[in-house]
Amino acid sequence: MSASSASSTPATSTTSTAPAKPLSVAVIGAGMAGRSHAAGYRNVNTVFGAGLPPVRLAAIADANIALGEDAARRYGFEKALPSWEAVAEDPTIDAVSIVVGNALHRPIAEALVAAGKHVLCEKPLAGSLEDARAMAELERGADTVTAVGYTFRRAPAIAAIREHVHRGELGALTLFGGRYWCDYATDPKSPLSWRFKGGPGSGALGDVGSHIIDAAEYVAGPIVSVSGASLSTQIAKRPLPLGAVVGHNAAPVSDEYGEVENEDTASFTARFASGLVGTFSVTRTGFGLPNGLAFDVLGVAGRAAFDQHRPAEYLFDDAQPEARTRGARQLIAGPDLPYFAGGVPMEAPGVGAANADNFVYQARAFLDQVAGAADPLPPCATFADALRTMEIIQAVVDSSRRNGAAVTVPPTA
Repeated sequence: MSASSASSTPATSTTSTAPAKPLSVAVIGAGMAGRSHAAGYRNVNTVFGAGLPPVRLAAIADANIALGEDAARRYGFEKALPSWEAVAEDPTIDAVSIVVGNALHRPIAEALVAAGKHVLCEKPLAGSLEDARAMAELERGADTVTAVGYTFRRAPAIAAIREHVHRGELGALTLFGGRYWCDYATDPKSPLSWRFKGGPGSGALGDVGSHIIDAAEYVAGPIVSVSGASLSTQIAKRPLPLGAVVGHNAAPVSDEYGEVENEDTASFTARFASGLVGTFSVTRTGFGLPNGLAFDVLGVAGRAAFDQHRPAEYLFDDAQPEARTRGARQLIAGPDLPYFAGGVPMEAPGVGAANADNFVYQARAFLDQVAGAADPLPPCATFADALRTMEIIQAVVDSSRRNGAAVTVPPTA
C-alpha cells in the first residue's frame, strides 16, 4: 500500500470556504457499481462539512442507453451519454469514475488522462497484468489525480481495526484469516457475462479477491510471498446471453453454452513482510452468501474480526483486568470510529453504516484530492497500489500452476 494511504481518520472541519467554480463529474458505466459511484458523488457535500466546491453531476455514460438514462434520472445527473468517448471529449467534465468491464479500463483511462481529466477506476485495475503495468506507468506521468476504488478501506470498522493493529493493541500479530465468499455465480443458468471471461486470476480472484487482498495489506502490511494456491471452477459452462447483462442480474439466455474461462473459487496462504502468515479463500459459488467479505486478525495480546454481512460492528478482544470478564466484545459503529463522525446524518451508535456510505466517503476522498481540499480525507489507493494487488493475484496463479509452490511477490516500488 502506498504511504499516502496510511491515515484512516478523516478531519471534520467546517470552517473552509468552498470555491465558486463547480467540480464537474461523470460516471462511465451505469450498472450496479456505477450506480454506487453515482450515488457517492451525489452525496459528497453532505458529509464532513465544507471544503469542496459545488459538485456538478454532468453525465452517466453507457452503451445501454436505457440503463444510462435510468441511472442519470435516479441520481440527478444532467444527461446520459452513449459512449465513454463522449465523456473524454467533453471539455467541461473534470473528474470521471470508470466502472465497466476490466478489459476496458486501460484505453478509457489513457484517453481520460490525455484529455486532462481526473480518474477514479474500479478494481481490479485492468483485465491483464500488462495493462495494469501500463496504467501504473501512465499514472507516473499524469498531471491529474488517478485513483482506484477499494471501498472497504472506507468502512469505519475496518479502519478502526487497522488503528488497533498500527497502535500495537493486538501485540505481535500471529495470524490473518481472510475470505470473500459470494453466491452470485451459484446458478448454472446465469449468463456467460464478461465476468466469466479471461484467464486464471480474472474470476473470483480478480473480482472479489482483489478486495480482501487489499484489505489484508491495509490492515496488516505488505505481502511478500504466496504458496499453497489452488484454483477451481465449479460450473464449467454457462448459457450465452441474448442481450445485455447488468451486474450479477439474471438475463434471458439462449440454448447455446460457452466455456467459463476463469476460476469460481481460490485459496492460498500468504506471508507478510512482518513474518505474519495469512490464509485466504474466495468464491463466487458459495451458496447463501450475498457479500461475505470477512477477516480475523489475531495477535498475542488481542484479536479483532469483521464481517461485511454485519458492517456496522466488529468484534474485539484483549486482556481485560480480570479473566472472568474476558471475551470478544461487539463494538457498534459510532462517532469514535473513523469516518462515522460527520459521515452519517444521525451521529449515534447503532444507526448503521453500510456499503453505500463507503462509496460516499470514497467519492469525497477522491474529490478532496482533485480540489486540493485543506482538510482532506485519507487519499484513495493509487494505480500503483492496484498494480501490486494484481501482482499478488498473478503470484497466486503461478503458485497454483506449480502445485502450490511458494512464489515471491515483487517488492513495493
